[in-house]
Amino acid sequence: MHICLFDIDGTLLSSGGAGKAAMESALAAEFGLAQVQQGIPYSGRTDRAIGRDLLRFHDIDPSPANWRRLQDAYLGNLPACLKRHNGKVLPGIAVLLEHLAGREQVVVGLLTGNIRAGAKLKLGHFDLFHHFKLGGFGDEHFERDDVAREALAAARAYCDAVACERIWVVGDTPLDIRCARAIGARVAAVATGLHSLEQLEAERPDMLLADLSDASRLLEMLSGQG
Repeated sequence: MHICLFDIDGTLLSSGGAGKAAMESALAAEFGLAQVQQGIPYSGRTDRAIGRDLLRFHDIDPSPANWRRLQDAYLGNLPACLKRHNGKVLPGIAVLLEHLAGREQVVVGLLTGNIRAGAKLKLGHFDLFHHFKLGGFGDEHFERDDVAREALAAARAYCDAVACERIWVVGDTPLDIRCARAIGARVAAVATGLHSLEQLEAERPDMLLADLSDASRLLEMLSGQG
């Protein structure tokens, strides 16, 4: 059995900035801010860490209660933001997921910084959510490595036992590569997000692709022989 764990934003899809817009409008409305200050990085990070930093940056206590308020408001905003922004499924993804759906020896999951409910909304908007059987999410974790450990535990619970070398992480940021290494997984890096091929190559992924329009190399590794 092989496990293939996908990042969402910049790997499976581009939301056109819908997630960021939903989070920042939630922060402004829920906590009465006239303006949201910029400067908090989003790429490759967990929603939990982004939420904590946004609250701190605006002198709001990053308590569990305030995180819950921000999270609930974000989820309320996200569907409308997804409709307004010009998001898209990234090249090759729809075909790749259909190929993987036909392979009994491959389980497809998520390894994402998105909170679970946000991931479902984003993927559901693009009719992709049904492809994913398990995952690790950013509801509670501040560090991407901990999301990877959650995904690994979910994979092993689903499959009873799976060797780390049969787990592939597919992502578009250096943090995706690093968190794959934290669980001993192999990693395919794709330059469909904010990071260049050169930036990704510096992290020494097992596979480096401009995009997934031709996923034959990855499919070969997931053939049951790799």
